[in-house]
Amino acid sequence: MIRSSAFNYVDVLNKAADASWTRNEVIGNNIANVDTPGYKRKDVHFDSYLLSEIARNGNSNNGISQARLNSLNPTIYTDNSALSYRLDGNNVNIDTESSNLAQNQIRYYTLIDSMTQEFNRIKTVLNAK
Repeated sequence: MIRSSAFNYVDVLNKAADASWTRNEVIGNNIANVDTPGYKRKDVHFDSYLLSEIARNGNSNNGISQARLNSLNPTIYTDNSALSYRLDGNNVNIDTESSNLAQNQIRYYTLIDSMTQEFNRIKTVLNAK
């Protein structure tokens, strides 16, 4: 069997896009609960998992090709559960959430664009005569 890491980069991008999608849903839920008394904002851990998985293998190229994809899963957590902006115990700031949503959407579309470019490169190589 031929072993290739040609798709590892795409697989890592896919995991990152999945995490970004999850973060988008969490931010949307935070925005929907901006007026819910006692609601605590949630966020997603993923970037630190990806960085530690890449660092585990020494450098970027090797880190990506050797990444254990099953360990790269986003984790939803409650952020600043003891902090409240209002008397009703809610800690969601709509301006912060709107900013996070815009940033996350840019990240998601950038990841999708990177995957598309990778597939286009592979297609170019396969079509070369």
